[in-house]
Amino acid sequence: MTHGSPPPGDLPPPRATGLRRLINAFRYSCAGLAAAFRHEAAFRQECVLAVVLIPAALLSAADGVGKALLVGSVLLVMIAELINSAIEAVVDRVSQARHPLAKRAKDIGSAAVLLALLHLVAVWALVLLG
Repeated sequence: MTHGSPPPGDLPPPRATGLRRLINAFRYSCAGLAAAFRHEAAFRQECVLAVVLIPAALLSAADGVGKALLVGSVLLVMIAELINSAIEAVVDRVSQARHPLAKRAKDIGSAAVLLALLHLVAVWALVLLG
């Protein structure tokens, strides 16, 4: 046994590999989406936006690339919101006390969502009006 190694009985179970790993990752991702929908009002609002805008994009007169840009801009907003929500959860888990770094982290996450929303507006305007 090498120095610093845990005794054989204390080893963690082996990590899943191959198909089992992919299945587990998919389940964790679904759990994350469900948690965001359950606990984050902004994410629920963006889901409503997606339910309206994604079909509108697919039914639009835009070509394939245009439709991909329209749908992608909606998904980008949702991705930014998920990351922002994760940042907020971690910051709140570490401490509920007000701290300039906690405020900075939350503000930067919020700024990412704002930029994604501005991107959405710009893409939709350029594709549909351009």
